[in-house]
Amino acid sequence: MGFSILQKIDSSSFKNFLLRLQNEICSHLEQLDPIGEFKNDRWDRAKGGSGVSRVLAGPGIFEKAGVNFSHVFGDAMPASASAQRPDLAGRAFEAMGLSLVIHPSNPFVPTSHANFRLFLAQNEKDESIWWFGGGYDLTPYYGFDEDCVHWHEVAKSVCEGFGEHYYPKFKKQCDEYFQIKHRQEPRGIGGLFFDDFNELGFEESQNFVQAIANSYLEAYLPIVRRRENTEYSARNKEFQEYRRGRYAEFNLVYDRGTVFGLQSGVGRIESILMSLPPKVRWTYDWKPEPSSEEEKLYTRYLKARSWVK
Repeated sequence: MGFSILQKIDSSSFKNFLLRLQNEICSHLEQLDPIGEFKNDRWDRAKGGSGVSRVLAGPGIFEKAGVNFSHVFGDAMPASASAQRPDLAGRAFEAMGLSLVIHPSNPFVPTSHANFRLFLAQNEKDESIWWFGGGYDLTPYYGFDEDCVHWHEVAKSVCEGFGEHYYPKFKKQCDEYFQIKHRQEPRGIGGLFFDDFNELGFEESQNFVQAIANSYLEAYLPIVRRRENTEYSARNKEFQEYRRGRYAEFNLVYDRGTVFGLQSGVGRIESILMSLPPKVRWTYDWKPEPSSEEEKLYTRYLKARSWVK
């Protein structure tokens, strides 16, 4: 995919959209979890950028939910970004994004993740080079076909408004990206993932990314409502915490946003590591019992497959 070069890019409209979306998502999550309340942490650095970190943690529906906005600047591209564009190594950059991870208390409610971002850099002619990235994916601990179908139907529907080829393309990229390579297994059941996206021009590319972002709540909230009151055992909770270890491994080893934030030198560490689950366990050489619901997660759900027609 190419990269678009324009003399001037006004990023303010996308920034305002991300801040509005942050408020909307937090409001809906608080309505679902009435005993939970987001802690708002505004941070600002004289040189490097600013952001708003909003984190909910407690005994309610969501054990930990983080919805973070950041807008950072730098004089030199981090290695994680310039590896894709070596011609921009050492150039000034600007990056903004909204990143969220929801870790529910109930093991039958899946974890969800979403990220929407805009990246701008300068080339040697001082021209703005821009691209969008992001998407959303679902990580169940106990699989349900109707949840997977709903998640992917929403993703497919929003993409088809801009072209029928986008859903299969972005789904494939999601399946390929969210792979825990050292374990040779996917993180979850996928969704949408795109990067370096600018092929529709700035305005229409932005419209597409905003449409995907707006569909996140439609994709996730019905699943939460369907599963939030499911009874669970200590064994179910232990399996959730074991699988959360996989989530932590992916984010610390492979996630581009985490790596970029750590390498940039201008990110806020607490916000960058917000995506990590609150309680995790690693059990040595654990294997699921044959024909158990835990084994079914591996045999049916942690597979790249089509969930919609």
